[in-house]
Formats: sequence, C-alpha cells, structure tokens
Amino acid sequence: MNDATKARLQALQPELVAIRRDIHAHPEIGMEEVRTSALVAETLKGWGLQVTEGVGKYGVVATLKGRRPGQRAIGLRADMDALAITEATGLPHASRNPGLMHACGHDGHTTMLLGAAKMLVDDPDFGGTVHFIFQPAEEGRGGAKAMIADGLFERFPVDAVYGLHNQPGRPLGSFSIRPGPAMAAGDRWVVTFRGTGGHGGASPHLATDVTVLQAQFILALQTVVARNVAAVDAAVISVGAIHGGSLLSTNVMPSEMVIGGTARSFTEAVRDTMERRMRELATGLAASFGCTAEVEYNRRGTALANHAEQTEVAVQAATAVAGPERVDGHAGLITGGEDFSLMLQARPGAFMFMGIGAGGPSSEALHTPTYDFNDDAIPLGIAYWLSLVEQELAPAAG
Repeated sequence: MNDATKARLQALQPELVAIRRDIHAHPEIGMEEVRTSALVAETLKGWGLQVTEGVGKYGVVATLKGRRPGQRAIGLRADMDALAITEATGLPHASRNPGLMHACGHDGHTTMLLGAAKMLVDDPDFGGTVHFIFQPAEEGRGGAKAMIADGLFERFPVDAVYGLHNQPGRPLGSFSIRPGPAMAAGDRWVVTFRGTGGHGGASPHLATDVTVLQAQFILALQTVVARNVAAVDAAVISVGAIHGGSLLSTNVMPSEMVIGGTARSFTEAVRDTMERRMRELATGLAASFGCTAEVEYNRRGTALANHAEQTEVAVQAATAVAGPERVDGHAGLITGGEDFSLMLQARPGAFMFMGIGAGGPSSEALHTPTYDFNDDAIPLGIAYWLSLVEQELAPAAG
C-alpha cells in the first residue's frame, strides 16, 4: 500500500467508522434488511455509482467500469445481515434493536466493501468492471441462493467472485486462505420420537419410554463420526436442542421427545453417510423400544471450496498488503458454514479471512454477545479489495 493510498484511507476512515457503527446500532436479521440495504444503496448512489436494488429481495449491486481498456469483470461480495442475539458489549453504538446484534462482523464487511467502492469510484484506474455485491441473509436464511436465483450472475456477469470475512483473535491485518474445500456444509437435523408416555411413578413398566430412547440415540450418534467416517475426513455432529415433557408435571413420562442439532462435513460422500446413519440409528432404536421415529435432515448449502487459480490471486493480493509473513495460503479447515459456497459453485472465486486483532471486543468469538468488529481493520480490508482489483484488472497496455 503506497503512501497516497494510506492517506486517502486515513481521510475516509471517520466517515466509514460512522457508517459501520450506525449499521451495528441498527441490526436486521436475514431477509429483513430494509434499513441496511437502503443505507448501502443511498451511500453508493451518493458517491456516483450505478446501483441496482432488490436483487434477491434485499440485495444491492453497484457497478463500476474502469477508465482503462479491459473486458474482464469481477464480483466483490459482502454480507449485511445480523443475528438473533442480545448484545452485551455495553458500547455506545450497541444494538438498539432488542434481541438482534451484529455478532459476526457483517457490519464491518459491508463497510469495508463500501470503502473499496468509494476509493475506486474516486480513482478508477483499472481495466474492466467491478460489481460490488451486498448480500442479505447469509446466516442461514438463503441470501446467496436468492440472489443467484434472481439472476445475479446473468445480470452482472463476472469472470471471478471474491469474499472476505473477519477473524477475531488473529493478528490485525493477517490473512489466511486455503485452496479447495475450506469451510463445511452446515446441515440441520431434527428427530422426533413418539411413544405412549405414562405415569412415571405408578406404572412406568406399561409405557414406551421416549426419554430413555432419546438418551440412547444421543449416545449412538457419537459413533457416526468415530466409526463411520474415515479418520482422515473431518466431520461433526452436535446436539443443540432437546425438548420433551413438562417441569410442571415431572411425574409424567412424555409421549414425545424432539432432538435437534447440526452436522458439518466437507464432502458429499461423508454427508451422505451421516444422514444415512442418523436415519438408521433413529428408526432402529425406536423400533427396539416400541416407539416410532421421524427424521428431518435439512441440507443447507454446500461445503465452501476455493478455486485454485483465484486462491493464488487472493494470496498475491493479500501479500501485497500485508507481506508474505502475514499471509497463510494453506490454512486449516473451518467447520463453520458460509453460503458464499453457492456463489463459488456458480463462478470461480475465493474466500479470504482477515485477522482483526486480539484484545477487547474484537477478540471475542464470533456469534457471541460480547463481540464487536474492530474499526482499525476497515482500512486493511479496503486495501485488500483494492489490491485484488489491481491483481485481476490491472490497467491494460495502451
């Protein structure tokens, strides 16, 4: 990053911090980003960009052509939605919407891409086209799918598409990525066991007991990854909810138990195995207890797989910003999910992670009530986007 770019970023920083904190204070859950998408669109229009609203309901796409010759086009994507979490940071810009907060840094992602758009519209010294993609509903509500179904890449054709996500607790301005599978498919499952229920004190022997059944099922689930998935493959099955009976009637054995959770995998073969074994265990155990089982297994998106060529471009872009010693091009697998995976199925591209520092709210884990994006990371994220544009759309020779 040259001195002129640093000076421009420094001058822009107060405006961007104000935008980021405004978005943070007014979080909106996926497919309800009315205010956020309007703020993004109006900001981009005010800076003179060509803006399209309502892509996939609340998606916003801004388009900028460089002043130099060039036919390539790339997409840069940021997500805008918040989470259903009650904020506990106590910060002046904390959420004003009860039960909602920006606990994953999408406010920062949106702001960094806005900053990149501002920097580039002021000095479009590149050849080709950049589409700035602001996506709704990344957090499990189908935003990428909705934008793609609404003709995202037909209306805004790109040769490659890129994403960027913050990493709390990692050194500020460090970068990490890996080619191939990088993030997991995040599936959700629910198993409902039904029996007769009964009186837990007088006649438990006459009941078909779903409480013991669900306990056996949860223990049996632990064998799926341990004994049905190869040791060299990564996978996770976790229970996140158990519902049954009433604490107002603890002498009553419930007739129904519902168990839900998540499953993570990096290949379709492992995914198939986990779903099959879950169904077999649920129905087999239920039959042995004289009960029935209903299994819902919801495949949500796919594993995120970076394309080799675009991963190398992303590494070069990050290296130009941070230096080779602060860029890890062979990072470990992440079992978190990300619906940018669908965009990477539709077009070549890569998804980069950037450290936002250790200490204070920016070092708290994502999806926790005490997390806050680090404003000092904003110029570094913008610098990465600018470097990526330079790598992909270098001015063509006259």
